[in-house]
Amino acid sequence: MNYKMGNEKLVKVLDGASTHLNGLLSKQGRPEGALRIAVIGGGCSGLQYKMDLVDGPRDRDIMVISNSVSVVIDPKSALFVSGSELDYSDDLQQGGFKVTNPNASVTCSCGESFAA
Repeated sequence: MNYKMGNEKLVKVLDGASTHLNGLLSKQGRPEGALRIAVIGGGCSGLQYKMDLVDGPRDRDIMVISNSVSVVIDPKSALFVSGSELDYSDDLQQGGFKVTNPNASVTCSCGESFAA
């Protein structure tokens, strides 16, 4: 497998997201798994995040280990998420994983899409 190791300058996982992700991976029976973050076209601002639990990196991926969680990102998506922080909220209305992205010039009110 041909992948690169990155660091928290690419993406940093905060405590809430780490706890939730480790719980999800354990429930699925893959404690060595990872969170894949991708940026795809769509959403009301032009780009949106897609997140999936995966077994590990693919060829050419960048893997970051942050706060005891592995995150894998393809090189194209890495251009858009560099410097981002991932957190999790249990809030009933706005709960879920939240990406704080310094590269987003515009974000929508739902917080799930952005423009860079």
